[in-house]
Amino acid sequence: MSGTQPPLIHRVSALDLVVEAWTWPFAETRRAEIDAHFADKQREKPAMWNGRVLLGRNPVFAGDRFSASYFETDFASFLAWRDWGFPDPGVFNGSGSGALRCADGAFVLGEMGQHTSNAGRIYFPSGTPDLGDIRDGAVDISGSVARELEEETGLTPGEYEIEPGWHCVYTGPTVAMIRLIRVDMPGDALRARIEANLAAQRQPELSAIHLVRGTHDLTSAMPRFVTAFLDVQFASEP
Repeated sequence: MSGTQPPLIHRVSALDLVVEAWTWPFAETRRAEIDAHFADKQREKPAMWNGRVLLGRNPVFAGDRFSASYFETDFASFLAWRDWGFPDPGVFNGSGSGALRCADGAFVLGEMGQHTSNAGRIYFPSGTPDLGDIRDGAVDISGSVARELEEETGLTPGEYEIEPGWHCVYTGPTVAMIRLIRVDMPGDALRARIEANLAAQRQPELSAIHLVRGTHDLTSAMPRFVTAFLDVQFASEP
């Protein structure tokens, strides 16, 4: 069984994401194919790096809590699993996202650069957790979101307000843990500031900044978890 299911959105206030030692059978049994696949991708995009990432298992939504266990694997195995249509349905990519919303109601999203594995896709600031996101034996998604926000936008914690709780968008292969983040400036001003920050970077991860002011601004370049979250946000407004 592979593929995705229609998104389900769970509102939770707590994340319980323990890191455990576990060997991924998919990564072991298909090692040669995975390595060949990554070599092909790296020839296309030499900047791609086979670092260590954290993927999830055993997702449970109970009350106001989301629990799961995470394990370490290499990016090449994650990439093959994603590109081949999620052949192991017992694993998911559980990442944190910061849904930036400006004073005028605009959401701010970034378009991934051509050198990345998600070229052209449009997301909130986010990233697959890695070893740097482990705190006291658990995945610190709050810290991951803050780090990605600063790396991709230049915003630091004192420059925004975080709404409590998480919007967990579940599709099967992905669990996007989205936190609503409010910035006290108009969308155009924040976009200009982020563009200036990107211009100062040698190889920025993002190639463009997009403002979404309503469902008419949603595009097929946005993953389903992004559009599902935004649909609900705009539908809840008068």
